[in-house]
Amino acid sequence: MVFSLFDQSNIVKSREGINNWIPFTAQDVNAKTNFESNFMHDFINGKINKNAEQDLFNEKKIQKNYPLIFSDEAKSVFEAGKKLWQYYHAQSATDVNASLYDIREFFQGRNDNGKMNAKSGDDKYNALIGELRSTLKVLALKIQPAESA
Repeated sequence: MVFSLFDQSNIVKSREGINNWIPFTAQDVNAKTNFESNFMHDFINGKINKNAEQDLFNEKKIQKNYPLIFSDEAKSVFEAGKKLWQYYHAQSATDVNASLYDIREFFQGRNDNGKMNAKSGDDKYNALIGELRSTLKVLALKIQPAESA
């Protein structure tokens, strides 16, 4: 899940609807206003309410939700991502509900053909996205299936 949230192949765009995939709160990243959705943050932290199911005797079962537990590698990805979101939200004229794709587009821009540029002129952004990509590579090695003999 963490890899999917932060990999560059994730092309969720906030302009296509409510961005439910931000794993942080607005307070975590110093956003100017609250996000339209805290779904992913709440899901990760065990705060999504499940409907109580009925058993055979129509008694409600109590369901307790627990926060997800992540490896150290996944936690490093979250931390790198959080730094990137914080830097983005420190800029002027930003979209509070921006996805990772939106953040990349904001800093990297697009060329004359409409393709996203590979790099940004912002050195701090380049360092932060580089750190995120580096932590993702470490996570990818951890979750990569073992080769079968």
